[in-house]
Amino acid sequence: MAEISGLLRETRAIHIWHGRVRDLLPSSDLAVLADDELGRIRRAGRVRSAHYAGVHAAVRRVLGDHYLAVPPSAVRFGRHACPRCTDPAHGRPRIEHPATTLDFNLSRSGPYWLLAVTAGAKVGVDIERRTSAVGVADVALTAYEHARIRGLEVPEQRQELFYRAWTRKEAVLKACGVGIFAELENLEASPADPGPVTMEYSESGLAGRWHVQDLALTPGLVGALAQDAESVRPVVTRQAAFRLAGDNNS
Repeated sequence: MAEISGLLRETRAIHIWHGRVRDLLPSSDLAVLADDELGRIRRAGRVRSAHYAGVHAAVRRVLGDHYLAVPPSAVRFGRHACPRCTDPAHGRPRIEHPATTLDFNLSRSGPYWLLAVTAGAKVGVDIERRTSAVGVADVALTAYEHARIRGLEVPEQRQELFYRAWTRKEAVLKACGVGIFAELENLEASPADPGPVTMEYSESGLAGRWHVQDLALTPGLVGALAQDAESVRPVVTRQAAFRLAGDNNS
């Protein structure tokens, strides 16, 4: 494995990567994707396909070049079985090739992406673009969270707390492996607390405590990271040593 991968195992750190991809579809991104990824691109619109290709190509380059010491196109992905129903179709993503103890989790919102990488532990991340409307509050917040947010007079503060709650919940559910199949309104995220916070997810076979922290991203973006609360690891933000094809950031 690459030198940085060995360092990751020794330090037990969690590495955070994030960026923004173009609205156009570079051929260099298509060249590193697998057949199933290319199939999804053919079924999507122009901008959506460019975002999907750019994000997944960037993730392949980060994992292949910085951790696995293989060409980005050689990385093969699969899924763990869903812990709720054992169906691998919607379980947590995993690296099938090359053999590795690395765990990763990806979130994207349009052209923006957020990636967490660690070794020998589960992680979950979520990234969202902050918008003026909070249209899913009724299905995403507990009664207590609703009350706290409704009690704020400033719209920007209500928006901030909503997205803090939303990203924390999604990060926990992605770390657990159940994703959107869980009920967000039953998971308390303590959005009024600037964090980090400890969140408990209780479901048969999935009960656990998660250490959740908000991530400092570019303005207009909100992100969160979830990891095992019983063994909290240091978090390191990484920067690519090269310009990622499809990434607008230099």
